[in-house]
Amino acid sequence: MAKVGDIIDAHNADWRFSGAASTHFDAHVARSVPFYAETHELVLRLSDFFVHEDSRVYDLGCATGGLLAGLAARHGARRLRLVGIDCEPDMVRLARQRCAEHAGCNIEQDNLATYAFEPCDLVVACYTLQFVPPRVRQQVFDAIYGALEWGGAFVLFEKVRAPDARFQDIMSALYVDHKLEQGYSGDEIVAKARSLKGVLEPFSREGNLGLLERAGFVDVMSVFKYVCFEGFLAIK
Repeated sequence: MAKVGDIIDAHNADWRFSGAASTHFDAHVARSVPFYAETHELVLRLSDFFVHEDSRVYDLGCATGGLLAGLAARHGARRLRLVGIDCEPDMVRLARQRCAEHAGCNIEQDNLATYAFEPCDLVVACYTLQFVPPRVRQQVFDAIYGALEWGGAFVLFEKVRAPDARFQDIMSALYVDHKLEQGYSGDEIVAKARSLKGVLEPFSREGNLGLLERAGFVDVMSVFKYVCFEGFLAIK
């Protein structure tokens, strides 16, 4: 067990979103992922184009429910069905507490690989599908496409690998610089990287576009890019 920052400990190749990782998740992700708050704000603004009365909206890997609560507040005048999905019981508990005041919010504990999506107008996955095992990731993309109504959207944010080794070295070094600037120690950065082995499996930009294309999406564009982080908007 080693310290990875923000009062969170983790084992080698065994990162988990339970315990202290859930309690301190918001602070940890805000420091670890560049422009995380801006990512949520962009999702909220994009939602204006796809959410309407009686829309069902999914937040995949909803964590502590921050984004779902933001969507509920932004579209409070509409009667929405907002569904947050997370496989971690501690996250589900915190998300239910956070979203309790918002009518129409439902937090479900489930596995995305086997989840039965209902017809919907918007699906959001902010740095979530990179944790879905590659062997079943395509079927999750397929299920999302199948559930979306025509004209509905899938907003996907992922950490992405670079197209070759030289660029990957540059991106990795810049990300380490970011973490050092956020106050993490070298030992914490190494411990976090070791804990994510075999748990976080990001694809390249081309890999993510391939997943979207094979699922059936034709209209896709990048809406955010910073070093090794990218956001995509895919419209059915």
